[in-house]
Amino acid sequence: MTRGIFRLELIKKGLSYKRIVMTESNSLFKRSVLLAEEIKFYQENGYLILGRMLTDTGVRMMLQECMKVWGEEKESFDSAASWLTNALLPNIHHKSSIVREFYFNGPIVDIMEQLIGPNIKGVTSQLTFKMRGNTKPFGWHQDNGYGELSPYNSISTLTALEKVDPSNGCLRLIPGSHKQGQIPLEINQGNAIDLDIDDSLAIPMPLKAGESLIFDCATLHQSQGNFSETRDRRILFMRYADADAVEVYNDNKPRLGKLLRGQTRFEEVRKFERNI
Repeated sequence: MTRGIFRLELIKKGLSYKRIVMTESNSLFKRSVLLAEEIKFYQENGYLILGRMLTDTGVRMMLQECMKVWGEEKESFDSAASWLTNALLPNIHHKSSIVREFYFNGPIVDIMEQLIGPNIKGVTSQLTFKMRGNTKPFGWHQDNGYGELSPYNSISTLTALEKVDPSNGCLRLIPGSHKQGQIPLEINQGNAIDLDIDDSLAIPMPLKAGESLIFDCATLHQSQGNFSETRDRRILFMRYADADAVEVYNDNKPRLGKLLRGQTRFEEVRKFERNI
């Protein structure tokens, strides 16, 4: 297979095979199960575009809830502020009921079970918004560089709440880069990572509204600034891990996250966010 974006349509013997996608009765989410070829592609390349996980109604309602929170908690873009201040709003599932349902019980959790295993916890939910005027890039990094978890099979997910492409700062990644494993580094909390990477190896990950992308915790990726004068770039970021995953940088203490599937050996994980 040539390097490129796997668009969930497999060509075999001149015929087209597509993954079965089911729209839920609430008309917010679309559920599906990965095909064997898709799992193989993910394992080989360290990423996969899933296609639509949110319906049009789901996108509209999620965006409405998220923008209400963003407007209440975020100021306008400040070129002197950090990337964290300008672009990230953590724990959005505490403030949006639709995000919470999508994060805890949505179609991506089914896919995580296929890729990680039967015991799953959600470890991060945040808005990653590059509003128009925010031309700051995110440097090259691995997500495990910002919070090293073991076992090394955690998965990051991006769900586009509008069309994202190179002009408004879509994600760029290097296929297969996860195979080198964790890159050792030391950072101070709040500091941005910007690895010295051959930029010519990167490919863009454009997404339509409601589509999701998943990638391995060691996949190298970055994004340019939003240079569109008319469009924002609004994305929901979620991260999932094995239910027994620990924080390597924190004396191997368990990473707290809501237990979504299966079981865990850690009582604090079993109790975490049990009532939300």
